[in-house]
Amino acid sequence: MNLTDFNVGELHVRVYPDEAAMGAAAAKDTAQRIIRLLESQDQVNMIFAAAPSQIAFLHALRATPGIDWTRINAFHMDEYIGLEPDSPQRFGHFLWEHLFSKVPLGSVHYLRGEAPDIKAECERYCALLTRYPVDIVCLGIGENGHLAFNDPGVADFQDPYSVKVVPLDSVCRQQQVNEGCFESLEKVPTHAVTLTIPALIKAKWMFCIVPFSGKAAAVKQALTGDISERCPASILRKKEKSCLYLNRESASLL
Repeated sequence: MNLTDFNVGELHVRVYPDEAAMGAAAAKDTAQRIIRLLESQDQVNMIFAAAPSQIAFLHALRATPGIDWTRINAFHMDEYIGLEPDSPQRFGHFLWEHLFSKVPLGSVHYLRGEAPDIKAECERYCALLTRYPVDIVCLGIGENGHLAFNDPGVADFQDPYSVKVVPLDSVCRQQQVNEGCFESLEKVPTHAVTLTIPALIKAKWMFCIVPFSGKAAAVKQALTGDISERCPASILRKKEKSCLYLNRESASLL
C-alpha cells in the first residue's frame, strides 16, 4: 500500500510532509469542487470547522483565486454554550477572524451558543440547514475521534436531530487546553451545540483536514478500527466523495 495516497472504504486518504503542504492540497481540492459546483448551480452551501488544525487550510483557501465567494453561504458546525458574545474562544469568532471577514461571502449563518432559548436556537439552525442543503463540509477529527462535538458517548450515526445540545467529555475539553484555546480545563465550557453526524454526512462532499501528533491515535482508530460511535470519525469510511488530509505527524501510527 502507498501510505501517501490510499483508500479505506469510500474514504480517500492523502498524507503530506507538513501542515502547510496538507492545508494547501486540501484548499486546492476544495476550491476546485466549489468552482465545479458553481458551474451547475447558483450557490454553494458550506459548513466549516473552527480549530487550530484548520488554520493552514483556511488561509490557503481564502488565498485561492477563482472562487466566487458571493455565491457561497457559510455555516459552522458547533459552538460553545455559556461564553460571552465577544469571547475570543467562540468558534464563530475564530471563523470570522480566519475566513469569514476575509472574503465576500454571500451569507454567513452563526450558531448562537449564548441564545437564551438554546432549544429554539437548535431549531432555527436546523431550519437554515433545510433551506440551504449542504454541498461541502470542511472538518477535522478530535483527539477522541469526534466529528464536530459529537464525542464518543453522545455520537449517534442514526441521530434523529440535525442540531442538538451535547455535554463535552474530558478528552475533548482537555484538547482545547492542549491547543492553547483556553488557559485551563476549568475555563473550558462543559456543553456545546453541535451539528449531528447525519447532518454532516448528508453533505455532497467532505474534506477532512487533520494535522498534529495528538490526533494520530484517533486517525489510526478511525481508519483501522470498527466503524462505531466509539470513534465517530470512523463513519467517514462509509462516506462517498470524501477525502482525509494528513501530515506526517497525524499519520505517524498508520
